[in-house]
Amino acid sequence: MSNKTPTQYIAVRFPPSPTGELHIGNIRTMLFNYLFAKHNELTGGESDIYMRFEDTDKERSKKEFETVALEALEALGITFNHGPYRQSERGELYTKAIKTLIDTGHAYEAESSKDDPDSKVIRFKNPNKAVTFTDAIRGEISIDTTDFGDFVIARSLNNPLYHLTVVVDDIDMGITDIIRGEDHITSTPRQILLIEALGGKVPRYAHLPMIIGEDKKKLSKRHGAVTYQKFAELGYLPEAIINYLALLGWSGKDDREYYTTQELIEVFTLEGVNKSSAMFSYEKLDSINKHYINTLPKEELEAKINQYLPSRITLFVSNAPADVKDEIIHKVIKERINKWSDVQTICDTDLAWLENPMPIDKNKIVWKNSTIQDTKTHLNKIISLVEDVSVTDWQIENIKAVIWSYAEEQGKGAVLWPMRYSLTGAERSPDPFTVAYILGKDKTIERLESAKASL
Repeated sequence: MSNKTPTQYIAVRFPPSPTGELHIGNIRTMLFNYLFAKHNELTGGESDIYMRFEDTDKERSKKEFETVALEALEALGITFNHGPYRQSERGELYTKAIKTLIDTGHAYEAESSKDDPDSKVIRFKNPNKAVTFTDAIRGEISIDTTDFGDFVIARSLNNPLYHLTVVVDDIDMGITDIIRGEDHITSTPRQILLIEALGGKVPRYAHLPMIIGEDKKKLSKRHGAVTYQKFAELGYLPEAIINYLALLGWSGKDDREYYTTQELIEVFTLEGVNKSSAMFSYEKLDSINKHYINTLPKEELEAKINQYLPSRITLFVSNAPADVKDEIIHKVIKERINKWSDVQTICDTDLAWLENPMPIDKNKIVWKNSTIQDTKTHLNKIISLVEDVSVTDWQIENIKAVIWSYAEEQGKGAVLWPMRYSLTGAERSPDPFTVAYILGKDKTIERLESAKASL
């Protein structure tokens, strides 16, 4: 399986089961199929991308999961030009294939098990041979099928099972390249046997490395968000998700971190896919998402942050002067968030002081080796210094200018920490000059006086 032939035709498929929301591993597999097909088109070839729902599990398959899957693909920009097909609507094809296999001696009706002789199933007559195929990522793989025995392909003529339906669909759709997770490697020999028995053409295979959590176990709900919907709810941008998923198990020829979808199409090849498992890092995803947040136009960024602001902060921001609003949105909040849901967290922690400071804790306001008396002295000096700054000159750089030399002389921590803590009552907040600017001169002096009095 190679991307190097510019005039070839390829057909790939996305075959999720609509039994739950799309797992991030499924999306990465879809993405790699999509990039592979689109790169082929870019180099002069032709491609078809088939979308089909493997919904033969009637009890667990639900239309709502089809809907969320299609919505996820649309949001991520992963497109297809055939489908969506549903296996539940293709029963005649499977019945015909089962009859063909029985008629040609490749399948037979048999007892389900020795313990239940009255229950019948249809088994494939295993030729008990070694099946060898070339994997685009792992090279030549050979598996002896003897241990598989005569495996079940249907419960009846009208009730086919996974291996049969997949093979019939792939043959009918003319799938040339199957790109899927490495957990399907052991399924490949069974499916090749069925393809050969039905007279189909064996496709090329590429089995992608597993996505694991930091505990080196398969990524699952215990690791946190693992579906597109959950990541969207947390406020990750689609372009960041695409960018990050592309880097899970694949790398380009340089050390680039950031790719648009079009740039990925231009450089993606299966030669860049790794054999080893890919570790999912929420920290790395956060970093990539922050990059894309920082590239948003100012108006779009403001609108998005406003969607996530708690009502009490929204009220403060909407009533604040334009420059103060700009400082809160574009400096305090934007600098601290990695995803949109972080806005709420920042407002609850780093911005709680916008309304009222937390009660002053005497044990926290005093800096390290300073004393209460030292702290009082410093607060007195800060009050006298900021009183000299006129309201019209009340800017971050001017506030900093009048305090900085004194802070350097007495010790920056000893001076600036009590100032910041007095203004916010919080252990985490922006620098004291930014806080003072946002609060305004009157509130700044009022809070410094109040903190001093509490000592």
